[in-house]
Amino acid sequence: METVPHAVDPNRAAQHGSVVMRLLDEIFPLVEGFYVDLHKNPELSHAEHRTASGVAEWLARTGYEVHKGIGGTGVVGILRNGPGPTVMLRADMDALPLEEKTGLPYASTARTDDAEGTEVPVMHACGHDAHTACLVGAADLLSETRDQWAGTVMVVAQPGEETLDGAQGMIDDGLYDRFGRPDVVLGQHLGPQPAGLISHRAGIILGAANSYRVRIFGEGGHASQPHTTVDPVLIAANVVSRLQGVVSREISPSEMAVLTVGRVQAGTKANIVPDEAYLEISTRALNDNVALQLETAVERIVRAEAAASGAGREPEVERFQSSGTTFNDPASTNEVASAHHAYFGDEYVIHLPDPSPATEDFCAFGLPGDMQPIPYVFWFVGATPHDVWESAPGSTPYEKMGNVPSNHSPYFAPAREPTLRAGLAAITVAALAYLGQENPDAAPVSVEAEEPSGAAVPGPAPVDAPARPVPQDALPPEPELSPDLPPMPEPVQAEPFQAESVPDGPPLGEPVPEDGPAPEGPPPGGPPTGEPVPGGPPSGEPVLDEPVPHAPEESYENPFLAASSSWTDVPDEPPAPGRTTADPQHADSTYPADMDRYLQEGDELGQAPPPQAPPSGPAYSGPSPEGSAQQGPPPPPEGEGERPDHDRRF
Repeated sequence: METVPHAVDPNRAAQHGSVVMRLLDEIFPLVEGFYVDLHKNPELSHAEHRTASGVAEWLARTGYEVHKGIGGTGVVGILRNGPGPTVMLRADMDALPLEEKTGLPYASTARTDDAEGTEVPVMHACGHDAHTACLVGAADLLSETRDQWAGTVMVVAQPGEETLDGAQGMIDDGLYDRFGRPDVVLGQHLGPQPAGLISHRAGIILGAANSYRVRIFGEGGHASQPHTTVDPVLIAANVVSRLQGVVSREISPSEMAVLTVGRVQAGTKANIVPDEAYLEISTRALNDNVALQLETAVERIVRAEAAASGAGREPEVERFQSSGTTFNDPASTNEVASAHHAYFGDEYVIHLPDPSPATEDFCAFGLPGDMQPIPYVFWFVGATPHDVWESAPGSTPYEKMGNVPSNHSPYFAPAREPTLRAGLAAITVAALAYLGQENPDAAPVSVEAEEPSGAAVPGPAPVDAPARPVPQDALPPEPELSPDLPPMPEPVQAEPFQAESVPDGPPLGEPVPEDGPAPEGPPPGGPPTGEPVPGGPPSGEPVLDEPVPHAPEESYENPFLAASSSWTDVPDEPPAPGRTTADPQHADSTYPADMDRYLQEGDELGQAPPPQAPPSGPAYSGPSPEGSAQQGPPPPPEGEGERPDHDRRF
């Protein structure tokens, strides 16, 4: 692999991000509608057929080369825009076998058969619907602003994250062999933090996980004569009790470890002693040694309890899911976090002092066993409605996170608009941190200058030159696309995504307000999925080459336009003391003013917060370190300081 490209100056990435975000209001109703549709119609792991079709059609209409069926139901979109780095943007698509209890007007009522043939409810309780909606929205924004960047965007919609095998499945199906290795991989995940807050951590941000199936064999019989049986239920109960002592009595207090028995199943009737019991066990750790220690303890205890009860057959212990730690490349994390700080403002970006025990298979895209692993950055986007956060008990962020509905809770209901807007901006600005070199080969985006309406929004002063000198040899060459790009597999025409085929679901791409009917009139222009493009072929025939018409510029009258237009409209007033118009390092962030507009509740937005019915007691059972997550320092430059995971740093 070639040397990883250096990120552009974070202030420059923020500048490009501000220009790109001019189009946000144009596509946001479509992104929001796509999210609502996905939330209402979730699909289990490796059954994401409807979701994948929606992603493929959106990408095809936006000008990407689309390839479906990668690793099962995975989708890959490629957009080349001249010479430059290849940046991979990833989102997961699958939902959970869980009954939704949020009370939202677009709550899921879906039920389906799982892999074992059992009918189960299905819910997007981990935010994958938002991840997918933000992914296609960011892909759209980048496609429509090609004059602001140069390089290649590789969009990956992954199946099977909840089963921890979807990422590896796509790699095994030739993801990098067929479409090329990216220079950096970027991903994000909703979390229980306040909506709109971006959380970073260099090094280990997520733990490793292993899941085990355990079958205990006894000798069944009549419940009135238990002395003639070997009761597997009693053996299973003893196993569950004994396992609870592993972390407290076998793992060092300086290490993080979790061991949970999540499933116990045995018997069919009260008066029958069954001959078999079944358990599923999950373990979490932050390093391989502790993970191995937990696995050894599980197998030892299961076999010992079976022997102690006189079982005539050895129990079976099988590891069926596994993923390593998610280890953010420190240098790349610093680059992306710096771009986020420059765009969002320091008050909306924090650095976590401790890893989360949760697990992702996102780390597989970094090829951790390869001689030249690919650097990646993974961050959290807060999703908890602000009123829910403020009313949650606790004096520190960690205490509050333990008392709000979090991921995998049936009450998990992200604050829709601020979460989606923050997620869209976060992944777009992160991509521009590497791609944000103006492309002389691209046709400029036509955005007429107009006076923003409403109150002025403070923004950074315009600049006439980059924040730091850029050598001429570092700039893209004059208009001449490289003829030596490796050939790509033949693009797969995206199949039409028929939203109307799902009963009771709104048309894909149509925004659904939380209260009241949708506003009359067509939504702003963009790449709607499941609807015909005005002036183009009917739905079902994806448009690969023709641009999608945009809404009139009047649709841009919002704080995002007012803020981003300050990069090009020179203000009349003189700069503040100690600040010059060519000093972007000290420029005010536009994001606080933007977020103030979108995080307010009440009549101004025309919608009330979604109904909340959180359960009593904590919905998040992770340990609560002392102190505040807000107090975590930014990642130090490589080589400085010591961290608990210093042995895992590159």
